[in-house]
Amino acid sequence: MRAVDLIRKKRDSGTHTQPEIDFLISSYTRGDIPDYQMAAWLMAAWLRGLNRAELSFLTHAMLHSGEVLDHSAIPGRKVDKHSTGGVGDKTSLILAPIVAAGGLTVPMISGRGLGHTGGTLDKLEAIPGFNTSLTLGEFRRVLSACGMGLIGQTVEIAPADKKIYALRDATATVENISLICASIMSKKLAEGIDALVLDVKTGSGAFMKREEDAVELAQVMVETGARMGKKIAALITDMNQPLGRMAGHSNEIMECLEVLNGGGPADLRELSVELSAWMFFLGEKTVDLQAGRELANAMISSGKAKIKFRQAIELQGGDPRVVDDPQRLPQARSLVVVPSPAAGFVTATDCENLGMALAILGGGREKKEDHIDHAVGLEFHRRIGDRVEKGQPLVTIHYNSGAKLEDARAIIAASYQIAAEPPQAPPPLIHRIIQPTP
Repeated sequence: MRAVDLIRKKRDSGTHTQPEIDFLISSYTRGDIPDYQMAAWLMAAWLRGLNRAELSFLTHAMLHSGEVLDHSAIPGRKVDKHSTGGVGDKTSLILAPIVAAGGLTVPMISGRGLGHTGGTLDKLEAIPGFNTSLTLGEFRRVLSACGMGLIGQTVEIAPADKKIYALRDATATVENISLICASIMSKKLAEGIDALVLDVKTGSGAFMKREEDAVELAQVMVETGARMGKKIAALITDMNQPLGRMAGHSNEIMECLEVLNGGGPADLRELSVELSAWMFFLGEKTVDLQAGRELANAMISSGKAKIKFRQAIELQGGDPRVVDDPQRLPQARSLVVVPSPAAGFVTATDCENLGMALAILGGGREKKEDHIDHAVGLEFHRRIGDRVEKGQPLVTIHYNSGAKLEDARAIIAASYQIAAEPPQAPPPLIHRIIQPTP
């Protein structure tokens, strides 16, 4: 079997067998196939597409390119959540302690932010000392001790995905539903989970801006997970505006603590509880979603979720005192308000541009090597449908360096549409639910 023959086959719209996909992925992971040949195959796959069987073969090959974790020594069901990302999307840091406190195990392998989206690992590293680079042995120890662990992708987990993703990023082959699905699902299934809840974002701040594209991705991932024997469901959720009131790493940790204390913004609290309810239901902890919601709310109101978060922070080397004293998190030195240019109603936001404004202030990366300033952030004062008077604040910028402040202010000001009449209805938080076909 030769790589060039497989490139030609896909270029000419052929369909791969499982042995062909296995050969391609295993040979590339070992270094027997060079980058230029894998890049050629990726472009052929991007242009010609992969059918459902090929996608399952690809996901399986990437999943088994490294270690698939075995948590059988830890009692109970293992459940995780994956989000496609957005601005202010911080639910992982709320639902992981809720679900762990409720009796399930949450082995969460997360990513970093890139472009306009924030990353769970970067948010966690705003907590002084928090270590997201645990070995697999340390990861298992933390999971056994407190039922949750949050780490980055290790060299043992889906190494084919790590190599292929870097190549996709450099060859304009990222935006393909089959390749996105194989990348996400190979990492998630390698966690050794029994069930998975997907949060697929749609709207101006999502990678899948059109709802039909988000639905297609969700359907493909749900079908792939079900084929591999996992309990799985996807929620299509709104990213036409930031989730919660805060974006930026320290600010988002503070907002998560507000929710775990029983407060916080209504949209963030609602989505966190709903995702937790699905995790409890798919993890067979509750008989239905309503019981899952009640259990999630009970973990918050009793303080058990907050206690669990404090325990997880301490086990991963972080300063647990931030849970009760959030001012120990990095703080920006300066604040400036972006005022509304007119009176009226907020009818829309360019959510992606709000994320880019945060990134250029130092709260994001253009390249993986860029340094993150955990203290910078944006505080959002108006949501779609809200009334605002001229001069009232739309956003407060938390910043340390003024080098790109004016650029950020201009981007933020241009990201809000203000009109005399309110919108017909604000976008729903949850657009729809995708489950496996019976």
